[in-house]
Amino acid sequence: MDKFVSIAIDGPSASGKSTVAKILASKINFTYIDTGAMYRAFTLAVIKNGLNPKSETESDSLIGKIDISFDSNNKICLNGEDISKEIRDNEVADNVSYIASYKNIRLFLVDLQRKIAKGRNVVMDGRDIGTYVLQDAQLKIFLVADVNERGKRRFLENQSKNIESSFDDSLANIKKRDYIDSHRDFCPLTPANDSVNIDSTEISAEEVATKILNLAHERGLI
Repeated sequence: MDKFVSIAIDGPSASGKSTVAKILASKINFTYIDTGAMYRAFTLAVIKNGLNPKSETESDSLIGKIDISFDSNNKICLNGEDISKEIRDNEVADNVSYIASYKNIRLFLVDLQRKIAKGRNVVMDGRDIGTYVLQDAQLKIFLVADVNERGKRRFLENQSKNIESSFDDSLANIKKRDYIDSHRDFCPLTPANDSVNIDSTEISAEEVATKILNLAHERGLI
């Protein structure tokens, strides 16, 4: 390849973005970048510091004062500590969309995401990757799924991680995040004009990854 390839995968919460992106990146030996985990890490930092995640001013005060990174096993770290399990707690899930709606925090993390992606082949997933973070990505995917299916997925995920929640709570959290993500002023969740929509409601993450892989082949990207 003459230049590095970026594949952007956007979509609402629990549509399967991270799972699909991990599978795809593994298949084609690209670097996987989980931007959602980065926003969760920032949210966790706000909570750990006793700040109010619903306050943009308080949350913004941590910009430049914390280190968010991925270790050699692609685990998300906060100030060098693996927090990959902590960021899945209910308190983080309930507040991450507020943090992700704040412009200065988004700019801070977008800059970090672009630095991580520079000079390598990447699969990056999130909510504004194709529309903002990697506007020049050669392949953009917008992954969707029925909201009840997404609520079920989140409920089962929480159960598997021994996180206390009910299906109704999981569904309510998904709907709340959908509203906040799609109505924020800066970089709302929306498909890029040149993205390919894929509905994952009735197909597996492996099947979705195969569809994207075939698209990448068709475009001569891999």
